[in-house]
Amino acid sequence: MPELSLLELLPDELARLRPDLTPAEARRMLAIAQREGALPAVTPVGLRRGPYLAAREALGVQHLEPILRAESRVDPFVKLALRAPDGEVIETVQIPLERAGRVAVCVSSQVGCGLACRFCGTGQLGLRRNLRAWEIVEQVRRVRESLPAGARVHGVLFQGMGEPLANLRAVVRAIRVLSEPSSVSVSARNITVCSVGIASALPELMRELPLVRLGLSLGSALPATRRALIPLEEHHPLERSLELLADHARATRNAPLLAYLLLAGVNDDDAQLAALSALLGRFVARAGLPPRVSLLRYNPVEAGGRFEPASDERLQAFRAAIGGLGIPVVRRYSGGADVGAACGQLGQALSPPLRNPVGPAPAAGPER
Repeated sequence: MPELSLLELLPDELARLRPDLTPAEARRMLAIAQREGALPAVTPVGLRRGPYLAAREALGVQHLEPILRAESRVDPFVKLALRAPDGEVIETVQIPLERAGRVAVCVSSQVGCGLACRFCGTGQLGLRRNLRAWEIVEQVRRVRESLPAGARVHGVLFQGMGEPLANLRAVVRAIRVLSEPSSVSVSARNITVCSVGIASALPELMRELPLVRLGLSLGSALPATRRALIPLEEHHPLERSLELLADHARATRNAPLLAYLLLAGVNDDDAQLAALSALLGRFVARAGLPPRVSLLRYNPVEAGGRFEPASDERLQAFRAAIGGLGIPVVRRYSGGADVGAACGQLGQALSPPLRNPVGPAPAAGPER
C-alpha cells in the first residue's frame, strides 16, 4: 500500500510534497480526488499539465471497495460494508437528519475494537487493526457519492467500529481533512468524536481540535458497575474523563454529549439514577454549563444474550429526573437495527434474509 494517499493530505502538505504545484493547484487536485475518487488521465482545467501529471504519478488515491449496501426496511438508515486493500471489512452507517437532503455519516476508526465493552457487539470481536486516515475519509466519500442530487453530508460521527481515542493520530488527521473547505468541507462543529473515555488521550484531542464536539459513553455512574460493563474504567476512571470534559466545556462553551445506555436490571434502578444525577450535578458545577444527555435503548447483538433493554417506564424515569435538573436530555433513536446498523451492532454478520448486495434498494423499503 502506498505510503501516502491524496485522501489524507491537506493542501499545504501537498504543496510542500510537490513544490512545483501552486497552493491553488494543490487545493484543486485534492478537491478532484475527494469528489471523483480518482485523478483523471487528462489534465483538468485550472492545472498545469507537467506538475499535475508528476503529482498524479507520485501519489495515489486508494479506495475501499463497497461489498454490501443494507437499507433498513423500517427507517432511512443505510449500512455500507467496505473492503480495504488488505481484505479487512469496514462498516459505516448513513444516518438521516431532520432536514431533508442532509445526512450524517457514522464512521469506524478501527477494524474491530480492543476495549471489550460487554454490551457492544464490536467489542466482542477484538481489535484487528487501526484504520489509516484515508480509510476514515473514504467512508464519508463513499456515502457522499451514493447520495441523490441535492443531498449532502452535513455531519460526521466517530461512533462506528473501534475506539477513536485509541487511534488518535489518524482520527485527528481525518477530521482535519474532512473539515478542510477544499476537501470534504464538513464543519468541525458538526463532527462528533465519541469515546468510552481514554483520559490520557483527551487533552491532545481537545488541543488539536477545539471545535469538535466530544461524546462520552457513561455506562454507569457507579465505578463497580461501570468496570463490569466497560473494563477500561479500571485504568481510566469516568470521573477523570468528565473533569477534562468539564474544563474543556468551560473554556470553549461547547457542551459535550454524554450517552447513557440503559440495561434492564444492570444500570436502570433508582440507585443508578441517583448516582447519575449526582455525577451530572458535579459536571455542571465544574463546567458552568450543562452537558447534553442522550438515553439509549440497548440493541441486542445476539439471540439469548446476557443483556435486555430497559423498560420504557425506566427510561422515562431517567429522562424526567435528568430533565428536572435543567439538563437537556433526549431519548436517542438508534436506527437500522434490522440490518445490524444500530449502536453496538457494527461488525456483526447480517442474517442472510437481510443481506442486500450493492445495487438498487429493496422494493419494500420505506420512502426516502
